[in-house]
Amino acid sequence: MGRVLSVNVGLPRDIPWQGKTVHTGIWKAPVSGPRKVRRLNIDGDGQGDLAGHGGEHRAVLVYQHESYQYWRTQLGRTDFTFGQFGENLTVDGLPDAEVCIGDRYRIGSALFEVTQPRVTCYRVGIRMNEPDMAALLVKHGRPGFYFRVLKEGDVEAGDEIALVASGPERMSVSEIDALLYLPGHPREQLQRALRIPALSMGWRRSFEALLTQKDEGGAASGNAGLGPASGPSPAWSGFRSFRVDRMVHESDDVTSLLLAPADGQPVATALPGQFVVLRLGTSSETALMRSYSLSGQPSAAIYRVSVKRERHGTAGTYIDTHLRAGDLVQASAARGSFTLRPGDAPVVLLSAGIGVTPVLAMLHALSAEASTRDVWWLHGTRNGREHAFAAESRELLATLAHHHSYICYSAPQPGDRPKLDFDAEGRLTTQALAEIGIPRDGDFYICGPSSFMSDLTAGLAALGVPPERIHTELFGAGPSISPGIAASPRKAPHLPAGPAGTGPMVSFARSGLNVHWDPRSKTLLELAEACDVPVRWSCRAGVCHTCETGLVAGAVGYQPAPVDAPTEGNVLICCAHPEGDIVIDL
Repeated sequence: MGRVLSVNVGLPRDIPWQGKTVHTGIWKAPVSGPRKVRRLNIDGDGQGDLAGHGGEHRAVLVYQHESYQYWRTQLGRTDFTFGQFGENLTVDGLPDAEVCIGDRYRIGSALFEVTQPRVTCYRVGIRMNEPDMAALLVKHGRPGFYFRVLKEGDVEAGDEIALVASGPERMSVSEIDALLYLPGHPREQLQRALRIPALSMGWRRSFEALLTQKDEGGAASGNAGLGPASGPSPAWSGFRSFRVDRMVHESDDVTSLLLAPADGQPVATALPGQFVVLRLGTSSETALMRSYSLSGQPSAAIYRVSVKRERHGTAGTYIDTHLRAGDLVQASAARGSFTLRPGDAPVVLLSAGIGVTPVLAMLHALSAEASTRDVWWLHGTRNGREHAFAAESRELLATLAHHHSYICYSAPQPGDRPKLDFDAEGRLTTQALAEIGIPRDGDFYICGPSSFMSDLTAGLAALGVPPERIHTELFGAGPSISPGIAASPRKAPHLPAGPAGTGPMVSFARSGLNVHWDPRSKTLLELAEACDVPVRWSCRAGVCHTCETGLVAGAVGYQPAPVDAPTEGNVLICCAHPEGDIVIDL
């Protein structure tokens, strides 16, 4: 039998932190008297980041008085007050090692069910004035846990906590937490966890990913449960030599490379939508590494990548000025989970700018199989001079029995012909999609700048498209995903201030920045921040974990981010770090 010592609530507020403004609900304070517990939270309580916190399966956070006593000793502090760890209920009893996922408890007039361990993030470190606190909670095995509210009711300090039903499989909060974060991941334990109906969707997806990783023989390195789906395992590790068979200028600023295996042996046919990593240059000191989506018909004989030359783009400039037909480049095996799903549902391919390349590969695949699916080709670009693959896409669409096309030019030129070259002036928006009558039951594939994808994703959801039918692939550098931190003007990526480092070369693949490792940076994240490279993994010192929304709450501080890596001698490519690809030339 446990007891509630304190009921703690707090609404989100803005907190200054390291020169930034953080919007957070981590500050909780005790309240007296009964409080109504509702399906999503307690009256008077709120969360600042609804992507990583809150929701039906994380409605009420529980932390134990025993852990308070433990941290007082560990940290040598006596200044704790209830709610210090951001919990809603401070309790006497209910240790993580004894409470099991699926256990049901009656407190006051409310009924609760245990759904998952707490996934900590950087904001608990702010609240505790202890930067490593998020990592320490996991390292020391004291995360706390979340309740789902099965029956709304009143709770107050002093209420007894009565166990009314035990969860199936009898797996404790500590066991579930260790199963994800500690090495091993025994198959039978993963299968047990997945048999618990109460387990929240984010944790369920992580355990499913770990089970799949085991079924594939652990071919992918890293912890598959701590990151987004990475697609099928690559056909080979490291790089193979490819010869530039041809170079084709697709538009004023886009060039395609047709790459054939230098040894004449076939390569594994990529799935439509996947990408490869290219190593350009002959010197390990100056080689550039970039990831590019495959843009042609999936083939075992040739890879086609299409590269846009940006104004300050190092790789695009190198391709235009140095690379010639007959030259050799190094390429990884195809990889990635942004791939065309089989089925009979309509296919809606949405792209902007050079984001067209992976969906063009999908269009090639649909054409090659003479698909009878309803195919919608929707693309936005500036004008006809920058409209790459215009003729190619029209020819492919003409081979399909059921097809639709809608092209937007945001800045058409005098020679661009309305209704012939393009359908509408302006950007491709959700309003335009609604007006042309896109099918709500289709599979949607979106690729382009991050704002384009986020706007369309939110717009499609508002139109009633189920989230599981919306698939996105970020093309180019993404914005920082630091939940709760207010937006501020961002500098362009640059070399860090001070003397250049002398360590291994680190390439921020999508920013085109090559930096020698500097021991003044303790982690890759610190080096990225010193260069103003957008960091896409949210929790600066937390714990990597796939959230219920499918986003990743990143954590390099305690548990290394997963690595989906082609390795060859001295090269490691990490695909779950700032900007999607960091290349470390060791």
